[in-house]
Amino acid sequence: MAKFQPPKDDLVRAVSSVEMRAQDESPTLYGHFSVFNQWTEIDSAWEGRFLERIAPGAFSKTFQDRARQIQVLFNHGQDPEIGDKILGDITDLREDETGARYEVSLFDGIPPLVMGGLRANKYGSSFRFKVTRDDIVDEPKASDYNPTALPERTVKEVNLYEFGPVTFPAYASATAGVRSMTDEYIVDRFRSRPDRLRELIASIQVPAPSVDAGPPPTSPERRGAIGKPRFRSREEFTQWLVSQTSPS
Repeated sequence: MAKFQPPKDDLVRAVSSVEMRAQDESPTLYGHFSVFNQWTEIDSAWEGRFLERIAPGAFSKTFQDRARQIQVLFNHGQDPEIGDKILGDITDLREDETGARYEVSLFDGIPPLVMGGLRANKYGSSFRFKVTRDDIVDEPKASDYNPTALPERTVKEVNLYEFGPVTFPAYASATAGVRSMTDEYIVDRFRSRPDRLRELIASIQVPAPSVDAGPPPTSPERRGAIGKPRFRSREEFTQWLVSQTSPS
């Protein structure tokens, strides 16, 4: 049995860009929200630190079984102006030799500022999913792609919930590629749903704060480039979540 078991549900991955074209005067988003066999370092307080890649075929079942349930949202439905309104019709959703490919015919009524950003390729792309089948190597040997011998996860099958444009697909200092946005998603989702936050906290053990934990995650030097708390461990993240339900 694998020793390393990262969380599998409500995971979020982001890539660097989303593209749009005008086709018969109908704006269409297109591209790949996931690329196959690309090792990516996941460095997340909630998920842990490991290497991950998505294998060809990982989306085949979810595209076949859940095509009508998969939605296209802006900032995972957390945007204060657009909320969880669906952006458009999915006209193409399939795997190709590169990864998970999509085309989305956008609805009328999307705010002009957002449409302008999409036309200028200022947004990234992100998707939210659940891992239903994976392979984990707990203690791999050091290699060219994994010089520090981090645990390796190959994702073989997922349930896809939604995907779409996001404002901040990467930290300012990050290179192009894929990264986890699970921490930010949890912060956004549970900040507005204190009942779900309490359920989440009740489902996990809350460790005592470390005596050398350093400055709290809400201090300026511990905040991310997008103005949200950044955390060094799941324990620190949990402590921060608990603080959000405490009386001010």
